[in-house]
Amino acid sequence: MVSQTPTSAAPLKSGYNKSMEETPTQALSEALVEVAEQRDRNAFSVLFKYFAPKIKRFGIKQYGSEAMAMELVQDTMTSVWRKAHLYNKDKGAATTWVYTVMRNASFDALRKIKSKKEDHISEDIWPTLQESYTSDDGFNDHLQDKQIQKYISCLPIAQQEVVKGVYFQEMSQEQLAEQLNIPVGTVKSRLRLALQKLRAEMGDSHD
Repeated sequence: MVSQTPTSAAPLKSGYNKSMEETPTQALSEALVEVAEQRDRNAFSVLFKYFAPKIKRFGIKQYGSEAMAMELVQDTMTSVWRKAHLYNKDKGAATTWVYTVMRNASFDALRKIKSKKEDHISEDIWPTLQESYTSDDGFNDHLQDKQIQKYISCLPIAQQEVVKGVYFQEMSQEQLAEQLNIPVGTVKSRLRLALQKLRAEMGDSHD
């Protein structure tokens, strides 16, 4: 049975405090080993007390958000607890290992942020298309709308394919990627570029 991640730092033993003052590198390494081998919560508290403020400062600088910085602290230290058994004190310092875990958690967070931006970037433009080009009888027929088709026809063929696939054929990005035999990331990238160009064209035409 796997122990749950400690949610708060336990009181530190005086011995740990003394060792941190004298040889922090060695103390951190020993604490990490104890977490790995014994699931020692006091040892984890040593790691948390030392690394949490530093990870938070990095997160604030990276994201400009204290809330996201605290999420990075949580994600990093949770991974430290769960993956401590992967640490080898003979191959490097505990600080190097923990900061590597932190960077990986940060990269994961940035990828999620980028993905969300690409997935929802259409929200900035598609409502505008719907509102601006509604026929007199209130029926929205995007496929028949000459203005929209004019804008889309100015896009490169590859970008036209993804816009029509996602919005006109109502395909998911995964389905479209499979149909076009390209990675999902390529679909996202083409869609993002296409919508940026459409936004620019529409902005120019309404000035």
